[in-house]
Order: sequence, then structure tokens, then C-alpha cells
Amino acid sequence: MSNKKIGEKIINLRNNCNLSIEELAERSGLDIEQIKIIESNQNIPSLAPLIKIARVLGVRLGTFLDDDTELGPVLSRSGQKTDAIRFAGKVQQKDGHLDFFSLAEQKSGRHMDPFIVDIEPNSESNKKLSSHEGEEFIYVLEGELLIKYGKDEYHLKQGDSIYYDSIVNHLVLADNNKPAKILAVVYTPI
Repeated sequence: MSNKKIGEKIINLRNNCNLSIEELAERSGLDIEQIKIIESNQNIPSLAPLIKIARVLGVRLGTFLDDDTELGPVLSRSGQKTDAIRFAGKVQQKDGHLDFFSLAEQKSGRHMDPFIVDIEPNSESNKKLSSHEGEEFIYVLEGELLIKYGKDEYHLKQGDSIYYDSIVNHLVLADNNKPAKILAVVYTPI
């Protein structure tokens, strides 16, 4: 799935709900400019703004990521990779340090979004903690992570996992200035 489809889906859903950009901004608590940037596909933000938009539009987060709809099981085979979706931390796409590879983009009606996530080492000075409704599960496949969760920090190594409420401000970073790879499952209630 290309990032371009996310902006188009938001526009289509917003139009179906007869909402202007201004109304979407007001109801979601986001900046009008930020929504324009997302809809024009200049930037795919962190999950938190997408979840706010999904709530206003009455859809689940996965709706923006869905490619096809499959009612039965969806298999993801080793060696078959989907296109990465890079979520940016701030306004500019280049700020992103996480590449998400969906493991279930064809599954319709899902309540969880499983991803393989490649995390680039990056300076944490420009990264902000964010929060959104729901829960997250992370399992470290390769490398090491630094998880900032509220006022606490957790260092995870290969084979470690963490499960947390994502309403608490959090940030996931590669640790020791080396890339990392994780299995992440995000649950967001509708």
C-alpha cells in the first residue's frame, strides 16, 4: 500500500460524511494545515492523529491501511513484504524513523493491526512522545529498543516484549544507535 492511498481514503471518507476540512479539524482537535498535509499525501503522521481522524469519521484505524477486503483468514508468508508506510513524528515526512509493514492489510473488519516495523536509529532530540486510545504489544525481533512510557524508560533486547496502554504518552526508539526490527500489534477501539 502506498502512502498516497491514505490521504485519498481520508478525503473520500470525509466527503462521504459531508465534512469540510475545517469541521474535521475542529472535531479531531488537529490543525487544519496538518489535515491538508495528510490529505495531500505530503506526510503520514504518527498513529495518534490518524486515530483522531478515524474516530471523527467513524471508522477504525485499519480502514486507512486496508488495501483489499478479505473476510476469511489472511496469510502473510515469509519473504512476501508489503510496501512500507512511514509515519512521521512531526510535520515533515523526513522526521519519520519507523517503517510499518502491514501483516493484515487485506483483512476486513479487523480490530488489531499487526505490523513488522523497521526502526532506524535516530536522534531522540526531535522525537516527541505521543498517545492514542488503545493498546500496543511489541516483540523485539532484532536489535534493541528504548521505550519511553510516561516518565519511565524501558530497554528491550531481542526476544523481549512489552504490552502497554497507548493512552499513556510513549515513544519507541532504536537503542545503541543501531537499527531494530519489531513485531507490533496495535489495538484501537472504535
